[in-house]
Amino acid sequence: MYRDLAGRRSGEEREILLALAAAEGRHEEHWRHLLGDEVGKPLRGDFRTRMLGFLARRLGSVFVLALAQRAEARSPYDADIDATPTMAADERIHEEVVRALAARGRNRLSGSFRAAVFGANDGLVSNLSLVLGISASGVSNQTVLLTGLAGLLAGALSMGAGEYVSVRSQRELLEASTPSSDAGSALPQLDVDANELALVYRARGMTAEEAEAHAVEVLGDHSLGITGKSSAGGGEPAGHEAVGTGIGAAVSSFCFFASGAVIPVLPYLFGLQGTVALLVASVLVGVALLSTGVVVGLLSGGPPLHRALRQLAIGYSAAAATYLLGLLFGTGVG
Repeated sequence: MYRDLAGRRSGEEREILLALAAAEGRHEEHWRHLLGDEVGKPLRGDFRTRMLGFLARRLGSVFVLALAQRAEARSPYDADIDATPTMAADERIHEEVVRALAARGRNRLSGSFRAAVFGANDGLVSNLSLVLGISASGVSNQTVLLTGLAGLLAGALSMGAGEYVSVRSQRELLEASTPSSDAGSALPQLDVDANELALVYRARGMTAEEAEAHAVEVLGDHSLGITGKSSAGGGEPAGHEAVGTGIGAAVSSFCFFASGAVIPVLPYLFGLQGTVALLVASVLVGVALLSTGVVVGLLSGGPPLHRALRQLAIGYSAAAATYLLGLLFGTGVG
């Protein structure tokens, strides 16, 4: 599997993966030496191992590294009397190496993945709760459908607007803290003896000695060197790129929420009514919650089943509470 992954990588990651494969090869030779003539014919790996190799060849993604991390964590060498202490230590280190490799992909995914899971889950749970609650109150099927669609639209617009305001506010805060490119034009006129430029660096966290030394260096080439680019170069700081655009965040949040919120409404859109529609909506949402839980578990390197059941329990608990409130209000109205 490590060799398959290495075939889809380059540079340092490829070298690391090939080194892991070589280490596993040494473990293989240990067992071959102990078995001697009893080694027998080569056997296929178990289903889990073969599936990892298949995914590595087809995907080569952070998902495979997360699965490999869990596989390394399950190593039996600590309890195997025929395995050497070095081999057991190797496996523990391998887990950390794979964790570090997976962390690179997780970092690249973290922002968009968090938004996707949060938005879709919010849509699933909030709209299922809304549909169950309003249905339990005894209103007509058409009212339930209209309420579900209204909840979808209102929630998606709210999520989109909230993300837009959040991202725009963060970008404005970054812009307010970004050094002005105009400051570079003042460098040639500064009094070298007074050297007030050092105050800029001290205000940005340097010690007095470091600030003085850096200021002397900067005065020599007339470049502030406090934005990651020269003052003449301008451009947007890297932090802005990480934050993204307000429009992009708003559209993504709208779509993610809507994709989750439409699922509880589907049975009503297809003409199902009453208890049957409620059960079908609950089952569909349950499957979706389990799926997102499994994905979160795989990416985090944790147990997927635990994450999936946690997502399901949280979602169903919220929906059940709203359903009971709907029954209560429905009884009061009746």
